[in-house]
Amino acid sequence: MSRAICVSLLKVKRSIMVDRDRKLIRDLKLWKFHYPPNYAELPISDAPEYNVPVAVKNAVFSKVPTEPLIGKLHLVCASEEAMTDILDLHPEVAETDEFIDFVAGKYLPDGGLTVSHRYGGYQFGYWADQLGDGRAHILGEYVNSKGESWQPQLKGSGETPYSRFGDGRAVLRSSIREMIASEACHYLGIPTTRAAALVVSDDHKVWRDKAYSGAMREERAAVVMRLAPAWYRLGSFEILLKRDEPHTMKQLADFVIKHHFPGVAPDDPDRYVKWYSEVAYRNLDMVATWQGLGFTHGVLNTDNVSVLGLTIDYGPFGFVQHYYEHYVPNTSDDAGRYAFNKQPDIILWNLEKFAEALAPILTDDQKKKINDIRAPLKDYVREKITQTYLNKLGLEQCRDGDAVLVEELLELMQQTMADFTSTFRQLAEVEVSQLIDAKTLESMWSLAKVSKASQWGQWVQKYRDRLEEENVSDENRRTRMLKVNPLYVPRNWILQEAIADAEKNDFEKVRHLLKIFKNPYEVNEEAEKLGYSSQPPSWSFGLKLSCSS
Repeated sequence: MSRAICVSLLKVKRSIMVDRDRKLIRDLKLWKFHYPPNYAELPISDAPEYNVPVAVKNAVFSKVPTEPLIGKLHLVCASEEAMTDILDLHPEVAETDEFIDFVAGKYLPDGGLTVSHRYGGYQFGYWADQLGDGRAHILGEYVNSKGESWQPQLKGSGETPYSRFGDGRAVLRSSIREMIASEACHYLGIPTTRAAALVVSDDHKVWRDKAYSGAMREERAAVVMRLAPAWYRLGSFEILLKRDEPHTMKQLADFVIKHHFPGVAPDDPDRYVKWYSEVAYRNLDMVATWQGLGFTHGVLNTDNVSVLGLTIDYGPFGFVQHYYEHYVPNTSDDAGRYAFNKQPDIILWNLEKFAEALAPILTDDQKKKINDIRAPLKDYVREKITQTYLNKLGLEQCRDGDAVLVEELLELMQQTMADFTSTFRQLAEVEVSQLIDAKTLESMWSLAKVSKASQWGQWVQKYRDRLEEENVSDENRRTRMLKVNPLYVPRNWILQEAIADAEKNDFEKVRHLLKIFKNPYEVNEEAEKLGYSSQPPSWSFGLKLSCSS
């Protein structure tokens, strides 16, 4: 590209940025929710006199006020892109007291209607009855300058009728994980909810047993503002089945189709069948992106699966480090139900339960049609995952034997404990002819590991043959691979270092991570200094997280 073209493009980019800044809101008092929010069309139970757990009936939401954080508050971080691209807010607004109060649950802009969502769910394969937003409040509906509808939600904002045995709060460590992961996964290309900002209190303390060891410790309470077009889950419909509320289920299904599935006609007699199909394929496409990036959710209960096909509820998640197909990041998952390699099958199981939940609003013929839709789903997700891995190898066409090619590479990585993210990235950084050159691989720490496998040379030859079959030049191969194999993912050890600093009110590393993960496919000098693409420290191996947040 010529210098003149580069200069011209830079000028256009600056012009767009200036124009965008002029349109952004700089005073939070001028920012308003759309009123009434679309969810006001659905049944909302009245606010209880006291915030105590209660079995809610014939409602999708409960009207309940936030319980603001108290004490001295700090802005831990804010996502500039979520602020500007979703909320139409200028980044400088994040530094104001009004915005910090907004995120802390103290200030509600005009047009807000705070509700908590009712849902149930199967947890670790067993029905857990009513769950719901036990510490979260949807604040309202915001329709931005692009005409997009978004629902800001606070997590950690106090008790609700769904709090069960909880205190309605979230702690700083779990809130940082959710904040960083939401934004990082967005830029990695994973369908996900977003996060706008995070605040913490110096004085508002809660007790948590981080490792479920019986050793409770005091931690600071925090609130994260999450963003999504909507927060409906598979469990939103399961609770209505279990409580025998078909009228409310029909209301909710029709509402979700009308507002969130434009490809399904609201007056189509088979709209629930077509909607089920969309929900199924969106979630299977989502899990295929997870498998291609080594993302492991950790708690894939039906209440943690969005009907919109978005990654939701970042708890004890993890990104695979040294490749192990049975990787489990959650200390609570003793049986490995939600292990990395089981995620596609779990999504299929959850979709089966979703089909069961919809039964009261389906005819016998529609139930049969949904069974017909479900029949090829297992093959679909397997093929989708294979295609995802082929793309990671610079290939585009799926041919006979490709699944074996992928499986053999993963097996070699598992045998040698090679790093998942770095192996694929380093494959993109060397010429294919150098893959068996020991001297070249010396500087590629993860490739050097996998190359020690006895079958490595044979696999490389198969790979070269496959590239020749598709007539892929090495330049094209590497260009393609660099676009889909990230340098940086939010590994647990990286997050843990940022959390340790943040516990001392040093939020710089958290804010740096937001910037680094905005471009996870490009080299970042700060990230390289911190060793984020280097071999992980030994203490990080086997690092697991609990649900205590």
